[in-house]
Amino acid sequence: MSFTAVRNIVGATALLAASFSSQASLIVNGDFEMNPVNPGNWAVFNSNHVAGWQGSNIEIWNAMNGVLAVSGDNFIELNAHGANSGKWYIFQDFATEIGKAYQLSFFYRARNNNERFDISVAGLSQTLSDHNNLGWTLFSSVFVATDSLSRLGFTSQNASTTGNFIDNVQVSALPSPAVAVPEPVSLAAFGLGLLALVGGRRLGRNK
Repeated sequence: MSFTAVRNIVGATALLAASFSSQASLIVNGDFEMNPVNPGNWAVFNSNHVAGWQGSNIEIWNAMNGVLAVSGDNFIELNAHGANSGKWYIFQDFATEIGKAYQLSFFYRARNNNERFDISVAGLSQTLSDHNNLGWTLFSSVFVATDSLSRLGFTSQNASTTGNFIDNVQVSALPSPAVAVPEPVSLAAFGLGLLALVGGRRLGRNK
């Protein structure tokens, strides 16, 4: 099974950030603002020192190389620096209700071209390779929880130390009654208001 994800090229990022921040997110520190970084700089943190997140080192940028965050001042570069034995992987576990629908959204952008990473949540996954270094792209989709604790993860496609900016990660419960489901189900993509639809993605269940 799969679910539909909507991609949009973002111009008015401030407006978008405001619209999503009006919903209560289940993700802790989804905009990576809890670790101060001086403007025009970047810093690497052990994931144990970044609230909410676990996994590999986390490299946080603040307006480095003229790239501005979507939300607040900070964003991350998934392909971080520091000791790492393979692909870069960060994740966060959050409480969910089995059978209930949730909205996942985040922004992503390439540092250079030809960058790729995997997004996974609730047993579904998708490789994203369409981003560029000209602006942020919005990923937004709906999934149905199959456990009382769900995991959201981001995994790089290689072990290099450059690439894959991510910001403003949010998961919000949708106002629909919970239903019993044996596995992830397909849901129609939800509207994004002022944004013009430019494409779609499907996330497939992990094998």
